[in-house]
Amino acid sequence: MEWIDVILYQHSAVQAVIVIAIIIATGLALGKIKVFGISLGVTFVFFAGIMAGHIGLSIDPGMLHYAESFGLVLFVYELGLKVGPGFFSSFRKGGITLNLLGLGVILIGTFMTILVSTLGGIPMSDMVGILCGATTNTPALGAAQQALEQIGVSANGAALSCAVTYPLGVVGVILAIILVRKLFIRPEQLLDHEQDDGNSTYIAAYQVHNPGIYNMTIKELASMSPSKFVISRVWRNGTVSIPGPETHLEKDDRLLVVTTEKDEAKLTILFGEQEAQNWNKDDIDWNTIDSQLISRYIIISRPEINGKRLGSLRLRNSYGINISRVLRSGVQLLATPSLVLQLGDRLTVVGEAKAIENVEKVLGNASITLKDPNLGAIFIGIVLGLILGSIPIAIPGISTPIKLGLAGGPIIIGILIGRFGPQFHLITYTTRSANLMLRGMGLSLYLACLGLEAGAHFMDTLFHSAGLLWIAIGFSITIIPVIIMALIAVYCSRLDFGSACGMLCGSMANPMALNYVNDTLPSDNAAVSYATVYPLSMFCRVVIAQLLILIFF
Repeated sequence: MEWIDVILYQHSAVQAVIVIAIIIATGLALGKIKVFGISLGVTFVFFAGIMAGHIGLSIDPGMLHYAESFGLVLFVYELGLKVGPGFFSSFRKGGITLNLLGLGVILIGTFMTILVSTLGGIPMSDMVGILCGATTNTPALGAAQQALEQIGVSANGAALSCAVTYPLGVVGVILAIILVRKLFIRPEQLLDHEQDDGNSTYIAAYQVHNPGIYNMTIKELASMSPSKFVISRVWRNGTVSIPGPETHLEKDDRLLVVTTEKDEAKLTILFGEQEAQNWNKDDIDWNTIDSQLISRYIIISRPEINGKRLGSLRLRNSYGINISRVLRSGVQLLATPSLVLQLGDRLTVVGEAKAIENVEKVLGNASITLKDPNLGAIFIGIVLGLILGSIPIAIPGISTPIKLGLAGGPIIIGILIGRFGPQFHLITYTTRSANLMLRGMGLSLYLACLGLEAGAHFMDTLFHSAGLLWIAIGFSITIIPVIIMALIAVYCSRLDFGSACGMLCGSMANPMALNYVNDTLPSDNAAVSYATVYPLSMFCRVVIAQLLILIFF
């Protein structure tokens, strides 16, 4: 049985792969077990790693550091890439509020750290480690260790206190979210507010009964109206047609209009009368509305279209069709001429069958070509993210420069590329399954290595004379700020519970808790909130960890 000893205990590349794979497979299997209806999912990989380290498994330190770093970078970059298209619009609508709430979480935890260190006589080096473990923030721990080494103090205490408090830091956020949900959240607060957002697309039929717009062209009407809308069809004298910018509106014309729900009433005043029929039901067969025109979905799969504005393609003038809506990442967008198109966008095209076939040739409509992720763009983005994370940022009064690190840099670049990449014709599209696969692999690698690294001395540290006290303090620093700010977010700032949870996970730098939230809540609001809050929160955590050492030690 000597070969078992070789593949499990003798350090090599093969042994490292086997050990990490066993930890991940075991953790994922155990993570499916539900206790009181709750499962930790991929988070259990971390505890499987701790157990593996406790029973004596280890891998080469260089390989361990590489796998842990690469897993973290891959996870946060793919997360940024996914939420990038909606990040800045989300920031405009509520990002300032989210970041202020996230800063509230950080400030409460920091105040508790200073208070306990001052009143309890615990050295700030240990307290910063407890804070980093309670907030699951290893980049902040690294910054604190660098500050301690700079002033000639051992960083072992910070590392040990972080390792002991880290597991409950992971679980504590999840437990706080569960507690708040069970005790304080009403069913309607679990709803995705985006479903009721006035910016979501809305279809309505109007009749032209406003004398002020008789004989006015659609182009003139659009320029004078503050509301955005797309007229999909016009019925006149029993004939249906696709309107163009120069189409004149006449009395009693019937219009099928795609707009936003918040502008529905304004357009009723503009056109004159709205019909009572509900055009937003899922079971409407658009091809049976009239016999002359059909409606079809076309997917953009040609790379040449990526990053171009819809109006620049002149599809309406060239082919006599109309594009009413664009579906992107599950979100319906108005097909305005200024909309920048991306690979994977699904366009709703209305027109004659032959014209739509010609438009398909222009746009591609070959979904099979989109199934392979563009790995080149992914690795280019990772390189740029690591470069950004390595740039030292000088802060007045602090001799050691601050860095965004492995987590902050890649997620910022991921967000920027996800949002602006198509405008530079950079193909960043990945299918949902590919994005989830890459994120899952990255997070599993990170958690397995993190647990394996902490597991060797975990039990000894746990029952150290101060170990249980560290755990109690760390758990308090985890759960108290989360509960306080969760209630403020939901009841004072009127956030839906998913957005509040994403804000809490981002401010606590806790991707494991985010994964739990994503598994239990249906919308992507939590992921968008997480990415909105995470960059600033990560930067503040790194700065605060160093400030606490330099000011209070």
